Amino acid sequence: MTDHYFAAQLFDGTQWHKHVAFSVEDGLIVDFRPDSEATGTVLPGIVSAGLVDIQVNGGGGMLFNQQPNSDCLKAMINGHSRYGTTSMLPTLITDELSVMQQAADAIAEAIATSLPGIVGVHFEGPHLSVPKRGIHPQHCVRPISDAELALFTRQDLGQVMLTLAPENVSPDVIRDLTQRGIKICLGHSNADADTVMAALDAGASGFTHLYNAMSGLTGRAPGMLGAALLRNDAWCGLIVDKHHVSDLACQLAYKTKGVERLILVTDAMAHVGSELQNMPYLDTEILRDGDKLTLPNGTLAGSALDMASAVRNMHQLGVPLEDALQMASATPAQFLGFDSIGHLAKGKRADFTLFSQDLHVTHTWIGGTQMFDCSANR
Repeated sequence: MTDHYFAAQLFDGTQWHKHVAFSVEDGLIVDFRPDSEATGTVLPGIVSAGLVDIQVNGGGGMLFNQQPNSDCLKAMINGHSRYGTTSMLPTLITDELSVMQQAADAIAEAIATSLPGIVGVHFEGPHLSVPKRGIHPQHCVRPISDAELALFTRQDLGQVMLTLAPENVSPDVIRDLTQRGIKICLGHSNADADTVMAALDAGASGFTHLYNAMSGLTGRAPGMLGAALLRNDAWCGLIVDKHHVSDLACQLAYKTKGVERLILVTDAMAHVGSELQNMPYLDTEILRDGDKLTLPNGTLAGSALDMASAVRNMHQLGVPLEDALQMASATPAQFLGFDSIGHLAKGKRADFTLFSQDLHVTHTWIGGTQMFDCSANR
């Protein structure tokens, strides 16, 4: 069956189109053309390429570390598709090897069964810096081992992303992992700039949540932050939730990195797409205050941010809407090396999101299948 759509305003991931007709068949866009006459299903509002989130700890009331299984992955994509996310890297933060293996098996099953929206996995840790570990459990922070190398290089996990601290993983290991197709990002690190540069030269692609949990920038010690802002080839994730990073720092990141290297991420916990307030975490708990998540001692504990809010927040800082949308769609897709997502065109996967004029999501489609309809959730 072929579904036909018409959009008066459409952002394809990199540019705007007015009055576009497109058709979807077997999950792909099979026709995409200008058309002054509305035909098929008219999509009122702003149609955008589906949003791609490379750092998602949980959603729909479930946290991947606590329930590393297919039910959790389904809850996560259902929770986040309400906010325009059509592709994600479920993220497992630092944990025991057995939990990492369970998570990998769940991802492999999701990829094998084409679970909508799951395109790989992000292991955030465990090879991090203890002083910059944040909420990552210290007893699980450890050197890289053969067992973990074997896990990261499995061929059934989609795109694997690994966050590590370069002071604790050698350039030789980074080079080997990148040559095997792993996307290495640097974060939760106290490394000096020279160590960071060596990791980038060895093949590391970029930085996890720019500014947060990394050595800062001063005149005589540029640190990880200085290296991240300097290197034109490095990609940077950014949590634009008004808690992790100041408005001015977000504007600086946009000015220095540009739309093709800055990636909007949520770092979302279980709360997104659910009514969840406080939740147990290890031997403590994560507390929600509005859209801010912390441990009882005030340490930020991920976020309650969704991708649509990240786009709105960035746009409210004066960033053109097309740039905010690109940093949430085409740019992360390009970082991951996926040509089929993050962009609407003939032959691409039919992942698209319908926004109202005030940039709230009303409908989401993944592979041509409607995943969210706001009218059905009232």
